[in-house]
Formats: sequence, C-alpha cells, structure tokens
Amino acid sequence: MTDAEQLLWQRIRRKQILGLQFYRQKPILNFIVDFYCPAVNLIIECDGGQHYTEFGLEADQNRDHTLSDLGLITLRFTNHQILTEIDAVVEQIYCIAKKKLESPFDKREF
Repeated sequence: MTDAEQLLWQRIRRKQILGLQFYRQKPILNFIVDFYCPAVNLIIECDGGQHYTEFGLEADQNRDHTLSDLGLITLRFTNHQILTEIDAVVEQIYCIAKKKLESPFDKREF
C-alpha cells in the first residue's frame, strides 16, 4: 500500500466509521478497488499522479461508470488530500456512509 492508503486504512479499518466493515484491495468485476464497504455500496479510491493523465482520467471515468451501474458509489481522494487533510477525508466518508445508511435505496450521486 502507498503511504496515503496506509494512513486512510488506519482510520477506516476495524469498523471505526459507524461500525461499518471496510475491505482493502477488493476485487469487483475485473477491477481491484482500494477500499470497499458492502453495507453501503461504497468504494474509496486513493489516487496518485497516474490518475491525472489523459489515459488515467478516461480509465477512471469508465471504471466509475461501470461500478455505478452496479449501484456502487466511488469516492476519489488524491494522495495529497489524504496525507494533508485526513480528518476532512474521514469526515466526508462518514457523511456519505451515514446518508446511505439512512436511505439505502436512494441512488443519488453524492
């Protein structure tokens, strides 16, 4: 795992957010997502520089669209965000997860 992934994992593992279980490096279809919480259909991706190339942006968009068709929400954070604003990142994850728990059949994008 990258430094950003390790830092985020320390904050979301062991059911620290609303008692929800997150898994790391979870295979879904032909993708491996960084973190996944099946109870709220939430994927969290930690994006390094390769994600901001023309190819990377297009690949991520296609991947997110495919996963969205399965009813999954993908949250993307830059490695820099995670390393410098971890509390804000965790708060955003908390808020999205809480909304999904309160209205699990609501398929709006957050």
